[in-house]
Amino acid sequence: MAKLIGDSTEHLASHYGSTAGSLLNVTFGNAAEIIICLIAINAGLIDLVKASIIGAILGNIMLIFGLSMIAGGLRHKEQVFNRENAGLQSSMIFLSIIGLAIPTLLSVTAFEPDNVNDEIKTQLLSDSLAVLLLGVYAAGIVFTFVTHKHLFTSAIHSNENNGASAVGHTHWSKKRSFLILGISMVGVVVVSEILVGSVEETGKAFGFGELFVGAIIVGIVGNAAEHSSAILLARKGKIDLSIGIAAGSGTQIALFVFPILVFAGIALGQPFTLEFTLYELVTVFMAAIILNLIAHDGKSNWFEGVMLTAVYIIIALGFYFIG
Repeated sequence: MAKLIGDSTEHLASHYGSTAGSLLNVTFGNAAEIIICLIAINAGLIDLVKASIIGAILGNIMLIFGLSMIAGGLRHKEQVFNRENAGLQSSMIFLSIIGLAIPTLLSVTAFEPDNVNDEIKTQLLSDSLAVLLLGVYAAGIVFTFVTHKHLFTSAIHSNENNGASAVGHTHWSKKRSFLILGISMVGVVVVSEILVGSVEETGKAFGFGELFVGAIIVGIVGNAAEHSSAILLARKGKIDLSIGIAAGSGTQIALFVFPILVFAGIALGQPFTLEFTLYELVTVFMAAIILNLIAHDGKSNWFEGVMLTAVYIIIALGFYFIG
């Protein structure tokens, strides 16, 4: 499935450009993530969902970005990517962190635990922030594809010029590319649901805490196919597509998926707020800083990938010892 997802993304990129191709990939992938999260929210597994979403952001920005750089860097000495796109993703993640930080900081500094009035305030604040974050994400789409699309066209022309040779076989039509991507993602939903359920039980059997299981194990396993496709694309020299999937998915989760889950929680009668643990908040903040540092020169190599992967492992160890 990872190969099919990667191939269909490449073909879509040859039609629409790498930025749009990677956006389509992460949108299909995160649609599957939303479905899985809705099932978990309906079951009352709020903390597990929050941890898994934070883990998905961290996994995309650091682990998958890092492994993609390693995979691509071992075959290509240095890869050049569109730093405008990577920088935009970094800035949008910083904005989302502010949105996540306010409810968390208020709960720690101003609100009292188990106070009904303060819980209502937290929910209202989360609802307001969800609307704002969705608005910013929509504005980012307009900025990228309408008003400032010239900033993101360097990789587009490269992919268009390569055409069928970019993917090494007969060029797919738009319809076929969408169909294969959609079917592959449906398969991913089914397999991910089975894997996540098995992993949760296995994690508990080994004594892993809920936070570690959600943020690290579920965060990785639940997005395995999408992650694999990003790594395969980087190895083929399609670093713009790979980064678009990794960083773009993290941004979409932070600015689109989180707000959707807030509204879904209201509809399902399972309050879902943007209040997180301080450790979760700090780790996402660090991830955004690292993405910004890596993206500023528009170049990648395998050693930068090693450093990103090492940071992810350090954070994962923290989640393990927290529980």
